[in-house]
Amino acid sequence: MSGTAHEDELRTADERVGTRPPLPAPRPPADPRPGPGQAALLAAAITVFVLCAADAVARSYPFGPRTRTVNDLGNQYIPFHAHLWDLLHGRGSGGLLVNWQSGFGTSFLPDLGTYLTSPFALLVVVFPRDRIDLAVYVVTVLKIACAAAAMTWLLLRLRPGRWWAAGLLGASYALCGWTVAAGSYNLMWLDGLIALPLLCLVGEWTLSGRRPLLGVLVVAAVWIANFYTAYMATLAAGLVLLVRLSLAGPPRRRALAALGRAVLTFALGLGLAAPLVAVVYFGSAHASPGRFTRFAPVGAEDLLARLLPTTYSFGSPGIFVGTTALLLALALPFHRAAPRRVRAGWTLLVVAVILSMQWHPTHLLWHAFAAPQGSPYRQTFVVCALLVIAAWHTLSYGPLDRRALGAAAGLLALIAAVASRSHLVRLFAWPVFLVAAAGALAGLTLLSLRRGRLPRLRVAPAALAAVLLIGVQLGEAAATDAVTTRARFLAMDDYAPWGDRQQRQADAIAEADGWPRYRTDPGREQTVGNDPLLVGGEGAQYYSSHTSAVFSSTLSALGYGWTSGARSLQSLDNAVTDVVFSVGARVHSPPDPHQNWFRQDGQELTVTRRDVPPLVTVRRSAPASSLESFGPSPYRNQELLLGTRVYTLPHLTVRNAAGKQPPRNHEGLLIGVPRHGTGGQAPTITARCRAGDEVYLWAPHFAGTARLDGAADAPTGRFRYNPARAQSAAMQPLGTVPASGRLTIELAPDRLGVVPDRAVGCLDTARLRDAVRQLKATGATEVTVSGSGGTIRAELPAGSTGTAVVAAPRIAGWRCATGDGPEAPAGEYHGLIAVPLDGGSTEVTCAFHPPGLKLGTTVGGGALVGLLGLGVGRAVRRRRILP
Repeated sequence: MSGTAHEDELRTADERVGTRPPLPAPRPPADPRPGPGQAALLAAAITVFVLCAADAVARSYPFGPRTRTVNDLGNQYIPFHAHLWDLLHGRGSGGLLVNWQSGFGTSFLPDLGTYLTSPFALLVVVFPRDRIDLAVYVVTVLKIACAAAAMTWLLLRLRPGRWWAAGLLGASYALCGWTVAAGSYNLMWLDGLIALPLLCLVGEWTLSGRRPLLGVLVVAAVWIANFYTAYMATLAAGLVLLVRLSLAGPPRRRALAALGRAVLTFALGLGLAAPLVAVVYFGSAHASPGRFTRFAPVGAEDLLARLLPTTYSFGSPGIFVGTTALLLALALPFHRAAPRRVRAGWTLLVVAVILSMQWHPTHLLWHAFAAPQGSPYRQTFVVCALLVIAAWHTLSYGPLDRRALGAAAGLLALIAAVASRSHLVRLFAWPVFLVAAAGALAGLTLLSLRRGRLPRLRVAPAALAAVLLIGVQLGEAAATDAVTTRARFLAMDDYAPWGDRQQRQADAIAEADGWPRYRTDPGREQTVGNDPLLVGGEGAQYYSSHTSAVFSSTLSALGYGWTSGARSLQSLDNAVTDVVFSVGARVHSPPDPHQNWFRQDGQELTVTRRDVPPLVTVRRSAPASSLESFGPSPYRNQELLLGTRVYTLPHLTVRNAAGKQPPRNHEGLLIGVPRHGTGGQAPTITARCRAGDEVYLWAPHFAGTARLDGAADAPTGRFRYNPARAQSAAMQPLGTVPASGRLTIELAPDRLGVVPDRAVGCLDTARLRDAVRQLKATGATEVTVSGSGGTIRAELPAGSTGTAVVAAPRIAGWRCATGDGPEAPAGEYHGLIAVPLDGGSTEVTCAFHPPGLKLGTTVGGGALVGLLGLGVGRAVRRRRILP
């Protein structure tokens, strides 16, 4: 682009007009050469082909028997998309405000804004419910293809050039190492992959004073789609805008005007997205802290290794963009056809952003000052985008000369030499890299030749170069994706796609469902961390970035198990908590054979029923905070919520495999794996309880199995404690106390664990039945829940006094009223929703108001007014200019 044309592009609308426009000139003939549309289609086609080919090579779903559902994709994203399918088809418990299926009732708008507000998510509605895995896969591929198309369009907007080369580099961006290593199974992050080139396009529009209304809408759309990666993309777009301004060098007045337009555009766009962004922000503010790992920058050899094809690791940035793009980016500083300021500006930006990933303060800046849980380099797609943009600037100024190409090849060889010291570069990486490097160098060399230099060929060297470079891109990207898919499968937990197990669970739950009279729990033996969303029912299981702290602390105090630092709560097979939370039906499934953790042959899916009180009960005691009332024993904490004493906590005698008392730490007695030569003895716990009581074992820091000795039909308790995964084991039922009253529990530890004091609780089932009768007699006679899930109403017996308790966690946002009285913030009864009663009202109503929604709506309304004012102002100016 010439300097005169670029200055004209930066002029404001008021400066470009002022005289009567001339009569329209005849329309020129259509340009037969392919344009941005064809280039974008080429990029999308390359991307789709590579993704599908790589999955076929890796034998991954849907092209092979190996599941692609790993980690949070199986535990969170697919279940949330299944829940969206249910909502769109009018199924499921709850609505947009409250999700009654998970976590005994949790705010849904934060989860919606985090996982499901991408427009691509709506595509799940056209798939059958039992093909939800395929629906999510199609959404993933479409997102990555759209990212390729958007980057291609941006490249041609930044600089004119060869259309096929723009498509090639657009696909390089979409298929970067970050995408195949992290984005492909965190599909909501892929919206950020699309957002970055779109926001850069918005920056281009603000430079030229064009499309202000569309720019605002694009900003709002990408922030609504996924605010987390949109934040990173916004920072990157701002850096690109500053570089573009500095390279254009307009007068200060025009530069400030362009920056002002950009700030206004992004402010209005963020304002329009505020209703959802604010709800997500406050949802995160009330969430359980989870687990965090201390940031440690990777070494230079590992960092450079991730530039090469077929390398993978969870904890390093995947900055692979293809050998062709990398060579072009490396050649930019030496490409004399490009202006010096262009070479210096883009090169310095790429280096600065790479270094910013390695410095803790700027690393936190990229992640909105919140240390990420899990993969630490989530901003890596920004580096990949800048590398591709730098590569495009190299190619758009003309073919590389020998000096530039030789320098780039030398730097590439140096990168390979340093990377060879990294364990991430395996033997199979070298053939792929060498073939890709040779092909890329040959293709770039052909681009510098003219047709006359190859007289024996009937096609231009550029056509051969295009075929060669696209072939290189297809091969190395497919290989990298396939290797990454296999490596991720071996390194992470994986889950089976929808099959017979899930269908049987869903059918059993649908048959037993009685909501809102009682809850139906999908069961302790979960398939994924969000079973209620995937197979139905209303249980404690819930895994989200917005799992509330009050919910996590309450259930942890009751003996529930969890992973991910108490952000993923599990179900608990316990009679008392079933009564407290009105779980009237419970599914018992055999352990998931796909997990291969514990197999038990001959076990079938069953459903047990329990007589439970309604969701709203009446207690005589006043509301109490869970933080003040809960103690160290989950048995006593359960009794606090139940309102009566039902457990006996016997004195325990614990012996290790050598028959001696184990050593003690601050949590209890240490139980390790028996050593060889112990005669096959197992560690034991002995105690005495009343015959016929139900036996429970609570050992949150124990890993292994426990079984009641002498009871052939007693269940085996499986304890899943893993400190590396921030995982706590749930309380387990072990059967009934034998007629002798003496019980012996045999332990089979997998690793060093702890048996706490008072680990055994013996439940008096007769007392529990009496408690249930009392709660039913004084509890609600009818409970209804609104279609949106945000309002629950209960009819109480006349003259009810004390405290009405809703069997749901008292998360922020609940407001309650009695009778026709005004709403007030709900009280708390040991972590549950509580409403004081005066004896004169027989109706209790609790409505949920998502925190941040009112503030966000106010800001959004102001932004909408500003946007309308901007549109009216532009229309008025046009009417004044045009006759």
